[in-house]
Amino acid sequence: MNSSYSYIRKNIRLECSHKVYFTKESFSTKNDTLAEILQPHREGIKTKALVFVDEGIIDGNPNLLEHIASYFRSRDDRINLVCSPQFIQGGEPAKNDWSLVEKIWELLNRYSMCRHSYVIVIGGGAALDLVGFAASTAHRGVRLVRFPTTTLSQGDGGVGVKNGVNYFGKKNWIGTFSVPEAVVNDFNFLLGLPHSQKRAGYVEAIKVALIRDRSFFEFIEENAENLSSFNENLLEQVIKKSAALHLDHIASSGDPFEKGSARPLDFGHWVAHKLEQISDFKIGHGEAVAIGLAVDLTYSALVGLVKAKTTERILCLLEALGFPLYHDLLNEISANGNRVILEGLEEFREHLGGELTITLIQGIGEGIEVHAMDRKIILDAVRDLNNRHISLRNA
Repeated sequence: MNSSYSYIRKNIRLECSHKVYFTKESFSTKNDTLAEILQPHREGIKTKALVFVDEGIIDGNPNLLEHIASYFRSRDDRINLVCSPQFIQGGEPAKNDWSLVEKIWELLNRYSMCRHSYVIVIGGGAALDLVGFAASTAHRGVRLVRFPTTTLSQGDGGVGVKNGVNYFGKKNWIGTFSVPEAVVNDFNFLLGLPHSQKRAGYVEAIKVALIRDRSFFEFIEENAENLSSFNENLLEQVIKKSAALHLDHIASSGDPFEKGSARPLDFGHWVAHKLEQISDFKIGHGEAVAIGLAVDLTYSALVGLVKAKTTERILCLLEALGFPLYHDLLNEISANGNRVILEGLEEFREHLGGELTITLIQGIGEGIEVHAMDRKIILDAVRDLNNRHISLRNA
C-alpha cells in the first residue's frame, strides 16, 4: 500500500534582550534603575509589581523593607505595588519544597498578575531559581526582575536564563529557560555577607576565567591576597567581570537554552552537584564547585591533558582564597559498594539529555570538551586530593 505525507517547516528566529544593570542603593528614592525597568505596557496604565524577598537576607539588610516601601510610594503614580513585599524561604533546601512554588502561584493569581506585570525577587541563587520558576510557568511567563544578593548569584547564576527546583532528589530536575526582564546587581547587598558567602563568588569567576579568559585568571591571581581579605573595590571588579563573561557565553555560544550536550559553564559541576546532594546541601555551592574543579583539574593532569604545574598553580590560588579542596564525602560508599561520587557522572549525563560532555581545560583560558572519563583515574585524583589535604592539615 502506498502512503504519502507532507509537512510544513518554518524557521523562527527568536531574538531576546538580556539586560544586566550594576548599581548601588537601588531602593534609594534617588535611584531610577528599577523605575526605568518597570515601564507600563501602554499609556495611562499603572505597572503592577509583586516583590518577593529572601528571608535570609533581612539580618544583613534590616532596613530593606522600609526602603522598598518608600521607593514604591515615591512612584505610586506609575507603579502599583499590589501588596507588601512577601517573604520567601531561601537556601537550597527551599528548592525541595514544592508547596513554595504553589504559594507563589497563589499570590500571582490572587493579585491578578498578568504577562504585563512584574515579579521582583530579591535574594540568593536558590530564591531566584524558585521564584523564577514559578513566574516563568504562570501565564507561560510573567515578567521577572532579579536582584541577586550574593556574590555567586551576581557573578553567575543570577545573570543566567535558567530557573529550577529540585525533584527526585536531583538538583534542578524541574525547570525552565526564561530570559529575565532585567537583572539588577546592587553591590550594597554584598557588604553584609559573611565571609564564606563573599568568597563563594570567586570560584565561579575562576571557573569562567579558566575556560574563557586567561588575563582574568591572572588578575585574580595577582590580587589574591586583597581578595582573600575582601577588598571592596576588587570584589566588585571580579563580580562584574565574571557576570560579563557568563553573559557573553550565553549570548554568543549559539546554544543559550542548552539544546545540545555541551555545557562549558558547568566546568567542575558534575562533582559539585553530587556533593551538594549527598551532604543534604550542607556543603554550599561555592565550596562544592571548588572541590569539583580540584577533582577535574587533578584528573586532567593525571591523564596528561594539562601540565601538572598548571593544575598546581590553580589549586594554590583556590587555597589562597580560602577554599577547601577535599571533603570526606568524596570517599562515600553506596549500598552496592561503589563510590557514590561516581554516580554524579551518570546523573550529569542524564541532566545533559544525551551524550556525556564534560568541560576540562588544556591550559588556562582553554576549555576543552571530553565525552568520557576514566573512573579509576577519577578515584586516583580523589586520592591525591586527600593526600594533599592530610599534608596541609599536618603542616
